[in-house]
Amino acid sequence: MASENQTSASDAFLRVLRGLLRPLVRTMIARGLTAPVIYALLKRVYVEVAQESFGLDGTPPTDSRIALLTGVHRKDIRTIRAETDDGTAEARRKSALLATVIGQWMSHPDFTDAKGAPSPLPRAADNAPSFETLVQSVSKDVRPRTVLDELERGGLVSASGDLLHLNTDTIVGSATSSEKEAFFGANVGDHLAAATENLLSDTPPFFERSVFYNQMTPEAVDDIEAQARTQSQTLLEDLNRQSSAAHRRDKDSGGPRQRYRLGIYFYREDAEKSAEEQGPKDK
Repeated sequence: MASENQTSASDAFLRVLRGLLRPLVRTMIARGLTAPVIYALLKRVYVEVAQESFGLDGTPPTDSRIALLTGVHRKDIRTIRAETDDGTAEARRKSALLATVIGQWMSHPDFTDAKGAPSPLPRAADNAPSFETLVQSVSKDVRPRTVLDELERGGLVSASGDLLHLNTDTIVGSATSSEKEAFFGANVGDHLAAATENLLSDTPPFFERSVFYNQMTPEAVDDIEAQARTQSQTLLEDLNRQSSAAHRRDKDSGGPRQRYRLGIYFYREDAEKSAEEQGPKDK
């Protein structure tokens, strides 16, 4: 039976979780996802996470242990564990490949002009930079034509005569709904993963900081937001160049590999709205 302190801690975290879920549920409703659909998805994710992260002594958890940890019925657990991957991992790999190709196009000296802007590229060329050599500098396992089709479908690349152009305005604005959803999943997912590790660790492993001020005039927030956009864009471009150079330097070396994501966001709303939506404050 749970102790009074455990119950109090659980209730406190449920209040935190409610605040986290509100914007996510707003997105679900806007995308036409009803509660029963999300319940089914949540059961699946509970089982997957328990299976991946809560084994004992290096041994995967049994159905009984997963049921105990998650509250999901063992019949449902067996069904979920027997089903094949839904394609999420493959979608993430594809998204990472496209992002790396775009990053190289925006930073690699072979694919940028004298001002550092992405150069128009021919699809293929002998002894000269081209879209084909760009893709092959990132991965030789995927056909350049396949990558080009994906980028054109998302409006990220357009053709003019014999040259391909990277549409940098589209990259910032995410032209299609599917591109916005991919951006949403990747950035919010990694931010939440970092925050989770920091919450569950005695020594937070990831850098996670923010600046918060309340009761400011809209004009003052306008100035702060403009400054934040300028400084953040400069930081991201600098790190993109550094990462591109490291990727080129180390691509043929052995050893383990890692990925990283640095995310920056800015959010603003009316002070009155913030006070109402946050609910009762802790005493």
